[in-house]
Amino acid sequence: MSSFPPGKAFAHNVEAIGYCDLEGRPAFKLALHKAGDRWYLYTATFWHPGINIVEVTDPKSPRYVRFLPGPENTWTLQVQIADGKMVSSYEKITPGWGDDPTKGYDEGFVVWSLADPENPKKLGQWKSGGEGTHRNYYDGGRYVHATGLPEGYQGHIYQIVDIEDPANPKEVGRWWLDGQWTAGGEKGRPFGTMLHGGAYRKGDRAYLPYSASGFIILDVSDYKKPKLVSELSFSPPFKSFIGVHTVVPLRNSPHIVINSEEINENCDEPLGYAGIVEVKDETKPRLISLFPLPQVPEGAPYKTFIEKGGRFGPHNQHQHQWQDHLYGGDELAFLTYFNAGLRIYDISDVHVPKEVGWFMPPDPVERRGPLPATRLVAQTEDVIVDSRGNIFVSDKNHGVYCLRFNGL
Repeated sequence: MSSFPPGKAFAHNVEAIGYCDLEGRPAFKLALHKAGDRWYLYTATFWHPGINIVEVTDPKSPRYVRFLPGPENTWTLQVQIADGKMVSSYEKITPGWGDDPTKGYDEGFVVWSLADPENPKKLGQWKSGGEGTHRNYYDGGRYVHATGLPEGYQGHIYQIVDIEDPANPKEVGRWWLDGQWTAGGEKGRPFGTMLHGGAYRKGDRAYLPYSASGFIILDVSDYKKPKLVSELSFSPPFKSFIGVHTVVPLRNSPHIVINSEEINENCDEPLGYAGIVEVKDETKPRLISLFPLPQVPEGAPYKTFIEKGGRFGPHNQHQHQWQDHLYGGDELAFLTYFNAGLRIYDISDVHVPKEVGWFMPPDPVERRGPLPATRLVAQTEDVIVDSRGNIFVSDKNHGVYCLRFNGL
């Protein structure tokens, strides 16, 4: 276990019980794996291509295991784990996020065996045929639902990949919005039209967060020929670029927790949001509620989160992905909010979401990456919650915090 970073944290109904500095390699997306009676956290890194492995059997004393290096000059932002396999993304780094335009990069995704959880074995790699994959979805079995950017397309699209033979993954189907396939003569779409990922599967439906083009439902009963069911636009009035970032269906009701992603620092863009969409009639999805905006805690040295600096707004949700070792209740939503930290909402009444807990880490004292640019403040990135009630969150310039919510 690493010692907690210096500075004051703000919390309500949440306690910090452990911390791992990750040897100075901040995490982005998080995934958990249970091997017998041992628990492992795998973190895709932000500024150092690769994956951190941490044993969290005792979340009060996380044990750093090792760093699994990734390819140079390549984003390795996401990991997904199910059925003893790990799927890690490779993609071209967006300019300004630590890229070197004079060097090449790797792309697609890699499939790993976790038979030895401390020493993953590479089984195979799939290539998108372009700039790689961003936020994929894998809940086990033979198919990865990839968010890829193949050559000839404007913005990421949905690619379904068969990994039954992981040494030779094969794309079996793809879907995109009319206009994205510019190499095929389509005329293009408005800026920000892209599948941000991942395409969350529930039965024979895939729920797609399609950024500026809103929330999309597909019929994927035939993976070779996905079919459009419906679309729900969010822009305007909400922001358009990454206007729909994540969609997470509840297990036992026809409702989707949905959110945008704030991009510009100091809120220099239209309002971001998080809310709940009802899909009882899937041909006519409708927004039925919005989450309340986080409030500045008493005693904070700033009056608003805009004044605090950095990004303020929603980003990632906890995703159960039908895994028994992850929290899968329909009563709580866990959402990161950049400089407002982790926010926890009671959604047992889907029409009236209520904030019931939060954790805001202290601002970092050491810069480990180029962002945030305007001011070095905490920027909570991702959250994952295990079935034991332990919460793990990442940050652009911190390690990983292990938390407990007193309502679980």
